[in-house]
Amino acid sequence: MTSGTVQHTSGADETLYRPGRWLALAVLVLAVLLVAVDATVLGLATPFLSEDLQPTGTQLLWIGDVYSFVIAGLLVSMGSLGDRIGRKKLLLAGSVAFGAVSVLNAYATTPEMMILARALLGVAGATLMPSTLALIRNIFHDPRERSVAIGIWGAMASAGAAVGPVVGGFLLEHFWWGSVFLINLPVMAVLVVVGVKLLPESKNPVAGPWDLTSVALSLIGMIGVVYAIKEAASHGVSWESGAAALIGALALYGFARRQLTLPSPLLDMRLFRNRGFFGAVLADLLTILGLSGLVFFLSQFLQLVQGRPPFEAGLAELPAAIGAVATGLVAGRFARRFSVRSVVAGGLAAMGAALAVLAFIGSSTGYPLLGAALLAVGVGAGFSFTVTADVILSSVPKEQAGSASAVSETAYELGAALGIALLGSVVTGVYRDFAAPAGVPADVASAARESLGGAVEAATVLPAHQRAELVGAAQEAFVEGLRLASGVGAAVLLAAAAAAWFLLRGQRLADGVEH
Repeated sequence: MTSGTVQHTSGADETLYRPGRWLALAVLVLAVLLVAVDATVLGLATPFLSEDLQPTGTQLLWIGDVYSFVIAGLLVSMGSLGDRIGRKKLLLAGSVAFGAVSVLNAYATTPEMMILARALLGVAGATLMPSTLALIRNIFHDPRERSVAIGIWGAMASAGAAVGPVVGGFLLEHFWWGSVFLINLPVMAVLVVVGVKLLPESKNPVAGPWDLTSVALSLIGMIGVVYAIKEAASHGVSWESGAAALIGALALYGFARRQLTLPSPLLDMRLFRNRGFFGAVLADLLTILGLSGLVFFLSQFLQLVQGRPPFEAGLAELPAAIGAVATGLVAGRFARRFSVRSVVAGGLAAMGAALAVLAFIGSSTGYPLLGAALLAVGVGAGFSFTVTADVILSSVPKEQAGSASAVSETAYELGAALGIALLGSVVTGVYRDFAAPAGVPADVASAARESLGGAVEAATVLPAHQRAELVGAAQEAFVEGLRLASGVGAAVLLAAAAAAWFLLRGQRLADGVEH
């Protein structure tokens, strides 16, 4: 047999030109759409949720980031589990669980119950994203087709970011805040029913046993470290945050050492010796860290500072998604024509520049500036995320696709958790220091400092003139915190662009058909 001959007798090559692969992709992007919608509707629902459940500022941050904490701790374990038991099986089981837990989120009655529901949603969500990317890696063996498939995958994640605020805004104007979680149910139903028929099963035939000790070390390590960073950023360094950091670091060290000794590790640590793989993972983590804290608070800015209704606020965020969808579909072509590092570094630099502009916004900033900045963010994200996902998947054998996908998604979710914790804490820290107008009762001022939504609610008991003064002072403090967070985010993204330029030197996307 010559090296250039394609043999259609093997299972992989039968899949290569099977028409159903594009229908299978359509099912996979439903799962991506679901996770993206779920992440973005929470930002819009936050003011309503704050009014109903009355969480403290710390509880509100936990509601926002516990999903990412748990999913970051479990992604590697779940990606490895999919390699072992079958990615289709894990995806469908996780989809059913995701739908069921969405109901629990919708009907939460206390902040504590909401935090628990979001954590359980993270457990279910950890099964979805690695499975979708790993299945794409195993369905599309032609690298150019795979680049297109990954572009569609990324574009649908961005579309979810657009659909979430628009649909969520419509629901919030007509129903109660819990309805934004119930939109998950019809999507899940379609995914499961159609996925059973269309998705091919794939797994690593020689993966070995699933090591529960490694699972525990990964979960303890990730949650310990992220919790420590969050607490230190919010309340300063304390013995509690120090102890959590120490426990988390020791657990992650134990996890890494154990993976190097196991015959069938959950995560092959040797992957990180590949400079392209490491550079792509680092770019993902720093990008999301720089963006997520800003995105979490931007919906509150549009609603509670600029006074836009939820549906309008959702529409206002559309340029970011439009830019990401448009560039995600052509990112692979650009990376082959120019270079991987120029496309990734250029995308990161565009996002950094956009956030630098947002560091100068004010309460009355016009929408053209906001819209242009959001469009630049979307364009940059579409280029960088799509190409880094392609690099990560192309760097490993298809048998390790689940583990590699999980590393990519872990970087994404860890970046989101750190971004909300660090940049969110910058916003919260600046906000809590605002001076209440003279004559405002101490208990009202204290409630107002918990969150901007809390300030609007607390001010309702005051006379009209005092209400306007208190809300105005709270809004100005919130915008000041948002400006500072945008500046920090811009610095992180520009640093990520520089790192990507050096680490991705010489990296190329594959052109030939895999056999």
